[in-house]
Amino acid sequence: MGDSITEGSIASVLKQPGDSVEVDEVIAQIETDKVTIDVRAPAAGIVKDVLVKEGDSVNVGQAVCTLEEGGAAPAKKGGKKAAAKEAPAAAAGPTADIEVPPMGDSITEGAIAALVKKPGEACAADEVIAQIETDKVTIDVRAPSAGIVEGWSVNEGDTVTVGQAIARFTPGAAGAEPAAPKGAAAPAAPKADAAVLPAAKSLKPATPAPAAPPAVSPAASSAPAVGSRGETRVKMTRLRMRVAERLKSAQNTYAMLTTFNEIDMSNLMSMRTQYKDQFMEKHGVKLGFMSAFIKASARALKAEPAVNAIIDGDEIVYRDYVDVSVAVSAPKGLVVPVLRNVDAMTFADVERSIATYGKKAKDGTLSIDEMTGGTFTISNGGVFGSLNGTPIINPPQSAILGMHSIVQRPVVINGEIVARPMMNVALTYDHRLVDGREAVTFLKMIKEAVEDPRRLLLDL
Repeated sequence: MGDSITEGSIASVLKQPGDSVEVDEVIAQIETDKVTIDVRAPAAGIVKDVLVKEGDSVNVGQAVCTLEEGGAAPAKKGGKKAAAKEAPAAAAGPTADIEVPPMGDSITEGAIAALVKKPGEACAADEVIAQIETDKVTIDVRAPSAGIVEGWSVNEGDTVTVGQAIARFTPGAAGAEPAAPKGAAAPAAPKADAAVLPAAKSLKPATPAPAAPPAVSPAASSAPAVGSRGETRVKMTRLRMRVAERLKSAQNTYAMLTTFNEIDMSNLMSMRTQYKDQFMEKHGVKLGFMSAFIKASARALKAEPAVNAIIDGDEIVYRDYVDVSVAVSAPKGLVVPVLRNVDAMTFADVERSIATYGKKAKDGTLSIDEMTGGTFTISNGGVFGSLNGTPIINPPQSAILGMHSIVQRPVVINGEIVARPMMNVALTYDHRLVDGREAVTFLKMIKEAVEDPRRLLLDL
């Protein structure tokens, strides 16, 4: 389950003794603190015995079931003529399980975010039939071929592991799906394999769509009541739980200290106003403020290498590269995609990467690789109107820059009080590694570069 993961808990057991399985079909799912892992059948056969139950803790290499190879074929014998008379779905291919796909080296579990297809619904090859939410990204579960989703063995909100079977699928039956409910549905149930019957029973309560509204009706009926003091209990998403765990761990580990400064945004805003149309025309992307802050941070990180370093045991690891993590608020929580080798990127490269990551974060399609690593983080709370704040370091990094909203404020320039667009910035750093002088110098370098963008061009 990954180099750093040695144990987990059984999230679900999808096969019971006597059930037939296909090669690579998911038998069970194991949940860890990072990902959900699927336990798959090494060969076609029959499950003879299940050695664990849901909730049990298991270790890597532990036996979870016994399988009799080659035992699946007899269960499917029943006469070629009879099979030919069945619905085209049965003739198209054997019903098999759809499993949770791999979600990255460090992710073994997730939660069912959405079941896109309903039991009996046809789908095309590679069409999304479900979505799984992890602590980092949302994974699409796709149909291996055209066919029909026969039923689900999980519900929305359930925790699943990589390799766990979550749906029964009949390949090559997409074209026959409309005919099945009229005439083929009745004979299909008696002819189903013994392996399919337990899943069918568990799916029947969740199948009727009208059953869902009554379950929610108590909350709906309590809403109109005057003076209602009702409460709604919602299970935390895996992403939210992971974020909470990491942030609290950072507070417990780091000696965090925050230093502040303010930046006059006049020159940067003037430059943007003057060149934004030409920038858009040439590079095909809007010119924002983040590119200036990211390039200024890359320059400052090179000048103050301790801010770009990390503590590893009793050693300090200095990095000669700059990978900036940009905190992005996605619909399901905070994600932090990484811009790599920022010191070698242009303003256009930075803006293009930010736009791409922003869209992926909104769609939930960020990959694990796109969020792994990072030597420094920038969080822009100003887009939500934040005036000031102390960001929390993103482990295992040693510092994070917090940007805030731009507000017209009176400032003294050349002895006169004038109104200027000012932004408060905050640098939270690990005082075990970064001294106050380095932190203040670092933040001052960002201030100088943003207030006079020409410094970035001249490397001053």
